[in-house]
Amino acid sequence: MSRTLHRDVAVIGGGLVGSSAALALRRMGFSVVLLDKGFCGAQASGVNYGGVRRQGRPPEQIALSQRAHAIWPRLKDLIGIDGEFVRSGHLKLARTGAEMASLEAYAARVADLGLDLELIGGNRLRERFPWIAGDVMGASLCAGDGHANPRLVSAAFAHAARHAGVDILEHTPVSHVEKALDGFHLSASSNTDIKARFVINSAGAWAGPFAEAFGEPVPLYAIYPSMIVTEPLDVFMTVNIGAEGGGIYARQVERGNCIVGGMRGEPLAEPDFSRPTGSGAVTIMNRAAALFPALRHAYAIRFWSGTEGEMADRNPVIGFSRTTPNLIHAFGFSGAGFQIAPGVGEVLAELVRDGESRTPIQAFAIDRFARTTQGSRADNVLCGEAAGALGQQISARRFAGSALRIE
Repeated sequence: MSRTLHRDVAVIGGGLVGSSAALALRRMGFSVVLLDKGFCGAQASGVNYGGVRRQGRPPEQIALSQRAHAIWPRLKDLIGIDGEFVRSGHLKLARTGAEMASLEAYAARVADLGLDLELIGGNRLRERFPWIAGDVMGASLCAGDGHANPRLVSAAFAHAARHAGVDILEHTPVSHVEKALDGFHLSASSNTDIKARFVINSAGAWAGPFAEAFGEPVPLYAIYPSMIVTEPLDVFMTVNIGAEGGGIYARQVERGNCIVGGMRGEPLAEPDFSRPTGSGAVTIMNRAAALFPALRHAYAIRFWSGTEGEMADRNPVIGFSRTTPNLIHAFGFSGAGFQIAPGVGEVLAELVRDGESRTPIQAFAIDRFARTTQGSRADNVLCGEAAGALGQQISARRFAGSALRIE
């Protein structure tokens, strides 16, 4: 039997952005339905590295990041668990003089934005963090940053939203979205029709076809970050580690496992799915062993990858559509959405309620990518294959079956 749901807001994509927005909207009193092709939080939101950092973000993201920064310590009150959030600090390493100069320039650029960065020279770095080896010139420390468990946090936001009264429809791909005089009409699997006043496109790596169908094409690309987790070791890594110029990031959890990343996986024949590469795994393990002697000869027990959406300028799209009233976009977080997602959820809820947000988001407007040619579906209808590609998070993890030793 078919059913029709009448809701204030329909959220497409059940990642951390979508579920946090749904929760914030419900707490404001709106009726909300959240649709996901797979399980909520099973894609990028649940398989990312877990860094909760403000350091290193473009200055235009800092206000939003600071808003999210205030939410993370309150997770238990908000979603029922702390998500293994630890305010460990985030240490960004410089391996060359040029990289150290870059860290110094960044610290000066954000000096008035509340990050309280501490620049550390090479000698002092070795005194404070003797477990870091190699030719490291110095570092920048943001003591208030940290890390958390994405597999717990993402699922918990969706659970809290459901508990608050959000209709969460998992394994429910959207097949049709249409703008009508009274709002939006959506058709989904399980013979479900939805009528909503607002639609939020929080579709992650699959948001592009949706935006283009409403006349707003964007340069959104899929990327496949790849991570490794080691066997439990004695705890030695006291901060969340990054590196200027990229190439490696690492953290250690209370149980002793180290999570290490810095390489990309590759898509499978069905590009929604990805897996790590053998060469990438070996490369990142060797980098980790060179920087962290405690990891030499440790076993890597699990490998995984996921699919994320990256924008050409590495800033997300957040805000109202410029072509379609009451359509809101929130996607393209370029591998750095985990920390800011709870803040983005609050911003999206404010946009629905107030038509604007108290947090500046002008830099993330979708019309910064305006093109001279519009999408082929100028009648504001999304259907067929494009709808099937929308941000319904799909579990894309592929774990290696054998353990490898870091040499």
